[in-house]
Amino acid sequence: MRVLFVSDVYFPRVNGVSTSIRTFRQDLAEAGVQTLLVAPRYAGPDSPDALPVLRVPAAGVPGDPEDRRMAWGRLQRELAGLPRGAFDLVHVHTPFIAHYAGVRFARRAGIPCIATYHTFFEEYLHHYLPVLPRSAGRFIARHFTRAQCAQVQALIAPSEPMRVVLEAYGVRTPIHVLPTGLAADRFRAGDGAAFRRRAGIAPRRPLMTYIGRVAHEKNIGFLVQVLARVLRELPEAVLVIAGEGPAREGLRARVSSLGLAGSVHFAGYLPRDRELLDCYAAADAFVFASRTETQGLVLLEAMAQGAPVVSTAELGTRSILVEGSGALVVPEEAGTFAAAVVRVLSDPGLREGMAARGRAHARTWSSAVMAHRLARLYGELCAVSPPQRVAA
Repeated sequence: MRVLFVSDVYFPRVNGVSTSIRTFRQDLAEAGVQTLLVAPRYAGPDSPDALPVLRVPAAGVPGDPEDRRMAWGRLQRELAGLPRGAFDLVHVHTPFIAHYAGVRFARRAGIPCIATYHTFFEEYLHHYLPVLPRSAGRFIARHFTRAQCAQVQALIAPSEPMRVVLEAYGVRTPIHVLPTGLAADRFRAGDGAAFRRRAGIAPRRPLMTYIGRVAHEKNIGFLVQVLARVLRELPEAVLVIAGEGPAREGLRARVSSLGLAGSVHFAGYLPRDRELLDCYAAADAFVFASRTETQGLVLLEAMAQGAPVVSTAELGTRSILVEGSGALVVPEEAGTFAAAVVRVLSDPGLREGMAARGRAHARTWSSAVMAHRLARLYGELCAVSPPQRVAA
C-alpha cells in the first residue's frame, strides 16, 4: 500500500504533529506501508529523514517565526507532478493549506482521504486572536472543523476525549481513536547528570521540568506561578523550560518581573536523539498544565525516562493520566499544584515509585501496535470506494 502524507508542519519544526508523523511513518514502513510526506521547506538545511519527504517552497507566517506557509501554486505543481496511480490513499495531518491540497489531490485521483485531528483549534483561536470574543471564536472554530471533517472519508482522533469533542461539534464523519504511541528509541536512557552539567544546575538542586512548545496555549505561565509557591518551601528549586515558541520572550519578561530569573532556566530547542532525553532524565518532577493537548506525547516521553509526572488532566491528557500511570493528577490551582510538586521533590521514595510505575505505563503505549492498527484502517478504507470521485 502507498499513502501520501500531507502536512503544514514537519521537522525541523518541533511539535507533536511532527513527532506523530515521523513515528507513524517509521512503524508503517515496518508494517509494509510505503509513504511519501509533502511538507514545507524551512530556512536552512532540511532536517534529515530516513523516509522520502517532498519539500515545497514556503514563506514565513506573520507573527510566528517557527512556522512556514507552503506556496499554493508550487504545491499544486508538485502534487500534479506525482505519477498517476502512485498512491492508494491520502492522509492529511493539519487543517491549513495541506488539508485543502490533500483533499483536492484525493478527489482528482479517486482515492480515499483521511485526516488526523491533531489540533484543538478552538483554543488556539482564543490565544492567537485575542481581540476576537471567545463566543465568536468557538463558533468559527466549530463551523470550520465541521466543514473540513465533512470533506474526508474518515477521521483519526488521538484520544477518546477528542472524539467526544468532535462529535459534540456535530461531526458526522466516522471517527477512529488512535493515539500515536511511543517509539522504541524514546526508552533509551538519558543522562540527567550530563544535562545538569551543561545547564549549570547543581546535582542536588530540586528540578522541575517542562518540555514542549513554548506557546500561549501550553499554560506555562501557570507553571511559573506554581514555581513561585514551591520556592517558599524549597528555595533552591529550579524550573527548566525546554523548547521554542512565540511565548518565550513574554515568559522571560514575566519571570524577570517576578524576580525569578535565578530560578528558571530556558533550555531552548534540544535535539531529540540525545539532549532531549537527558533533559527528561534530569527532572525530579515533570510538570505540565496544557489545556489543549489532543494527546500529550510529552507525558509518555517523560514517563519513559523515569521522570515523575505532576500534571493537570485536560482533554487528551486524560487518556494518558489514568489510574496506575504513576502520575500525580491535580487541578489547575496554583496552591494545590505546588503542594504536589513539593511533595514529589521532597520524597525520594515517592519519586522512585512514580518512576517505576510511569516506565511500566509508557511501555503499554507501543507505537508499532498503533501503526498496525492504522495500516488496517487504510486497508478498510481502500476496500470501499470514496464517496466522491471528481475533478476538483
